[in-house]
Amino acid sequence: MNPSSIDLTAFNTFGFAVSASQYVPVRSARELQNYFKAAPDAPCFVLGGGSNLVLTRDIDVTVLHMLAQGFAVYEESDSHVLVGVQAGHVWHDFVMSCLNNGWLGLENLALIPGSVGASPVQNIGAYGVEVKDCISKIKAWDRLHHKWAWLAAADCAFGYRDSVFKHQFLDDARTQPRYVISKVFFKLLKDPALWQAKIGYGDVAACVAQIAGDAVVTAQHIAQAIIQIRSSKLPDPQVLGNAGSFFKNPIVAAQVAQKLKAQYSTMPMYPQADGTVKIAAGWLIEQAGFKGLREGAVGVYDKQALVLVHYGQGSGLELMAFAQRICAKVFEQFGVQIAPEPIVY
Repeated sequence: MNPSSIDLTAFNTFGFAVSASQYVPVRSARELQNYFKAAPDAPCFVLGGGSNLVLTRDIDVTVLHMLAQGFAVYEESDSHVLVGVQAGHVWHDFVMSCLNNGWLGLENLALIPGSVGASPVQNIGAYGVEVKDCISKIKAWDRLHHKWAWLAAADCAFGYRDSVFKHQFLDDARTQPRYVISKVFFKLLKDPALWQAKIGYGDVAACVAQIAGDAVVTAQHIAQAIIQIRSSKLPDPQVLGNAGSFFKNPIVAAQVAQKLKAQYSTMPMYPQADGTVKIAAGWLIEQAGFKGLREGAVGVYDKQALVLVHYGQGSGLELMAFAQRICAKVFEQFGVQIAPEPIVY
């Protein structure tokens, strides 16, 4: 694999015009292994679907673009199936393939942009479900020990939009991840009798009821509802640059939530299993006056305050300066810290 320079504008969903001095497409685990065997200590930047990424400058290290596609069944019983998926496989395509095969559990995560390999890094989640709930194990190249590593779900330290992959680095600057994910294994349900619909979040129940009518609710109904809801709230990156939800919902102590609820009775809150409370960041941003606001080449989407957009000819630095303004205003008004979801380079 001979590195070459490349324009990365089409490889990040914000559409920021940056380039990489060296670019290597990786289409298999063998290619990934061969690259690191040849250059074990060389710095690199691992790129997936580019949907959870803000590029603020040109990349001066080798970009490894994870493009391996496909999935296969590794184990199967009457009740469950274990499916291994290549890191470069498009996430939404995999979710729809699961539904077509009768594999249940990922339907609430339909239409999330990006690749399968990035899903455990961020522990992607939506509408009451997180991907960790279905991950069995992960195959990754361990750049510290120069060999393949197998990480069980319990090894991944999954949290809210968090995992071990966001904390294990080879350098103090935290630019060189220790693990490069090659394949993700999902344990999914096959038996509908063991499956439970998760429709208690946001507008999902009402939308599912409209779609299903008098029929028994299925995973397909839920996926259709999620697709419909997300399509109505989120812009198409091909039309308007964005990375989906840009801010994480803040989690606060129960006492803090009680005080906020007393002051702002309509503030959406979601109690967590550990006693903390999650607050809807979109509501905070909208109340702070940013929904639909445009500043130069960037702005907040007019249909969903969680989404920052790029209108073109702007930069990642411009976007991050705008995001910092939003965070500062929300903290000033509510005393609550919100933080970006995407990786910033």
